[in-house]
Amino acid sequence: MKQLTDDEIYRIAQKRVKEKKDFYNHLSVYIVINLMLIGIWAFTGSSYPWFIFPLGGWGIGLIFHFLSVFGFMRDESDWENKEIQKEIGRLKKNL
Repeated sequence: MKQLTDDEIYRIAQKRVKEKKDFYNHLSVYIVINLMLIGIWAFTGSSYPWFIFPLGGWGIGLIFHFLSVFGFMRDESDWENKEIQKEIGRLKKNL
């Protein structure tokens, strides 16, 4: 298995921090915009809660963004490395 250089480790860490920062920005915009939509709904006196459609649709996208950033859907290379390590362990165990 290939060892990573300090520069490669730094670039990977920098990329992950940027992904987290982008997620938190996305979350902040989601909260602000949806609070505004709820406010508009409340001030117009509308009885039908129409704001749930953008809130829910955008929320689904936000959930997928969260999953991709915080490791549930990491790059295939991470998955491949883990699977390779599992196979190495199985082979060593059986020898």
